[in-house]
Amino acid sequence: MVDERNFVLDADQELGEIVIAPEVIEVVIGIAASKVDGVYRMQGTFANNVTELLGRSAYGKGVHLEADESGLKVDIYTYMKYGVSVPKVAMEIQKRVKQQVLFMTDVELSEVNVHVVAVVPEKAEQLDIEELFGNDEEDNE
Repeated sequence: MVDERNFVLDADQELGEIVIAPEVIEVVIGIAASKVDGVYRMQGTFANNVTELLGRSAYGKGVHLEADESGLKVDIYTYMKYGVSVPKVAMEIQKRVKQQVLFMTDVELSEVNVHVVAVVPEKAEQLDIEELFGNDEEDNE
């Protein structure tokens, strides 16, 4: 059974159909956007942050897909590094995300909206999680 939220690609009907879950497209978008120079990281939820602390990656974070009569729209929420040209980085995100989604899934995005949530200063980039929370082993000795 095909979920209505899934995307069915036009393919050779003799071989069967190709169905892509929206979560797959979100992951593709998240990875493509996060690899653009100038992006510090994607905005995540509390659950995403806990997942990452446990050592797993949450590649779809900061990505929201919406399908309507005009096509598939995506909103990307990102933190950028201090000192970059925000418009240039945002346009590169739009370009790279559209290309990568089309290449990997054959789905064309009608809109790629980039929301810059914050600019992260250089000092914040140098913070280490162990510095913030301490090393429990050192405290026990």
